[in-house]
Amino acid sequence: MTTYEELFENNRRWVGESLARDPEHFVRLAEGQTPKFLFIGCSDSRVPADQITGTSAGEMLVHRNIANLVIYTDMNLMSVLQFAVEELKVEHIIVCGHYSCGGVRAAMDGHHHGLIDKWLRNIKDVYRLHRSELDAIADADQRSRRLVELNVEEQVFKVCSTSIVQRAWQHEERALHVHGWVYEIAEGLIRDLQVDPAGTTFEGAAGLYDYDDLG
Repeated sequence: MTTYEELFENNRRWVGESLARDPEHFVRLAEGQTPKFLFIGCSDSRVPADQITGTSAGEMLVHRNIANLVIYTDMNLMSVLQFAVEELKVEHIIVCGHYSCGGVRAAMDGHHHGLIDKWLRNIKDVYRLHRSELDAIADADQRSRRLVELNVEEQVFKVCSTSIVQRAWQHEERALHVHGWVYEIAEGLIRDLQVDPAGTTFEGAAGLYDYDDLG
């Protein structure tokens, strides 16, 4: 297990290795960023966005929270989304959940968890929307896995319904894709859920969703 003091040594080693490969690496990064991707993922320490996608610094903007939720009143997420879409002009927005998600499991277990229960209420709402399907799954682990997938789908819908994304589709007429992924920690593999609620890709899907001006 890495100790606190080792973090600084690891940093110095990483800087040395980076400069050995490319002496101008950090100078170039300091000039700005032009990522093509916004990754909205879970805060779980086992799901490092850059490592699982093989991306380098400057290639992917990342926002993470418990259970990869998109909440319209979350000004942190909405600010990141607006910056990514309107300033950085990202081409792809990825909502990535993962199996064995503690947030999803906590939302299902019926126990009191304190302050986080207010956050998990959003996952409970996803369960309510899909109760008939989920209650029909007898195995608790399989039910949890399915809720992880359904939660990703719902968050993709929410991204698409924000005025930020709607404006990009309506007024900029540019390709902006929204994707739903699930990461399998036990295998290290990403699965694209092919979320497609409108029978079309999200590119240019302006007007398909009612949206809140907060988004």
